[in-house]
Amino acid sequence: MSSPCAPVRRVGLFGGTHGNELSGVLLVRHWQQDGAEIQRPGVEVKPFLTNPRAVERCTRYIDCDLNRVFDSESLGRPVVEDIPYEVRRAQEINHIFGPKGSDDAYDLIFDLHNTTSNMGGTIILENSRDDFTIQMVHYIKNALAPEPCPVLLIEHPSLKYATTRSVAKHPVGVEVGPQPQGVARGDVLDKMRKIVKHGLDFVQLFNEGKEFPPCTIEVFKIMEKVDYPRNKNGEITAIIHPKLQVNSRRVSICDIFYLFLCCFCYIVVYFSNKYLKCQYCQWVLLNTLDLP
Repeated sequence: MSSPCAPVRRVGLFGGTHGNELSGVLLVRHWQQDGAEIQRPGVEVKPFLTNPRAVERCTRYIDCDLNRVFDSESLGRPVVEDIPYEVRRAQEINHIFGPKGSDDAYDLIFDLHNTTSNMGGTIILENSRDDFTIQMVHYIKNALAPEPCPVLLIEHPSLKYATTRSVAKHPVGVEVGPQPQGVARGDVLDKMRKIVKHGLDFVQLFNEGKEFPPCTIEVFKIMEKVDYPRNKNGEITAIIHPKLQVNSRRVSICDIFYLFLCCFCYIVVYFSNKYLKCQYCQWVLLNTLDLP
């Protein structure tokens, strides 16, 4: 990559887009007090708390999800007294880091999130044709090896994503777990910190003119959503089986026998490509992360 892209001069580090995801909140607050580790020559790196009211209440959001309102309708909505807090906040963020889609927008934004899922340190991309971001992710993955760093591509042929980070020319989501909401785990925070560190290292090398050879990265895409089994009233009738609780992998034929042995019911086990269920006690193996 000898790169036709312009140098990256402004980088945003977002934490607290969801106020109960604390790793990004704590890192942003730390960097605002002492930003030595995120400084890079010739680059303005701005740590920013995106949803301070939600952070204060330790809740996902106040009125609506901040990570869903960066569409043109919300960003152009008139400011009136009853406007949802997150919509008003989105307009403020767009003013500081955008305008979205303009030449004046920030070059790169890392939006730092946590998940209760056992995803490890996952990077989320929105554009499979963004050569700069692909090269950066490739660099981060190699720097973290042998520790895995999955990549999730949420690109859609017609849908324009309204994520907080989409204000930037190069939006990158960082999703690290497992971590309960409203809790901070040291190992999870450390993974997030490393991803940001290696990303900023790449920015420095890129700006210095280093050439990167062509590369490919493996990505995951969500093919469908798999719901829990429900009764006629729409109530959930099953729980995640302990064997799958912290695993993200495909259900195998061995799991059928494992479920049969674990529940001790000797009842016919329901099987599909989505979940396994004991018809009697409702123990279940849900294949919720069966990503190709």
